[in-house]
Amino acid sequence: MGAPLSRRDFLRGRGPTQGKVVPPGFLGGRPEVCSSCSLCLERCPSGIIVMDHGLPALDFTRGECTFCGECRSHCPQSENLFAGPVLLSHVVEIEGGCLAMNGVDCQACRDHCPTDAIRFRPRLGGPFLPEINEDACSGCGACIGVCPVAAVAAKTAREFADA
Repeated sequence: MGAPLSRRDFLRGRGPTQGKVVPPGFLGGRPEVCSSCSLCLERCPSGIIVMDHGLPALDFTRGECTFCGECRSHCPQSENLFAGPVLLSHVVEIEGGCLAMNGVDCQACRDHCPTDAIRFRPRLGGPFLPEINEDACSGCGACIGVCPVAAVAAKTAREFADA
């Protein structure tokens, strides 16, 4: 089994998978089944899978998810851990520290978005402002690591929040 919860996470009510982004299709609510073998981490061609409390999580500061399925296919317990659909349960949001929202022209997130989910709306007297089309966002994280001020973050997608 993975590392125990820290006292801080326990007191904040965070379970092993709460608040983290897990690989596509990973059923993170079943940490007792994951052996923490790290095969998913080793086989990820993007190198974005890290172990967090003994479970796989995605670190988009390292790159983006390409939905290649290597984590799923190399998991020795894939029928138990990767039974969900091959998609991510989050989309991205742009927070207040965004350079464009603070008068500096930057469109790095848009330039790296493979689904064109990030658009910039023109405005008078300043740089264009970012808008996210959540329906087009795959949650791949390509925009997160390239933001020079770390103003792009993952949030739970509407269809998963309502479920």
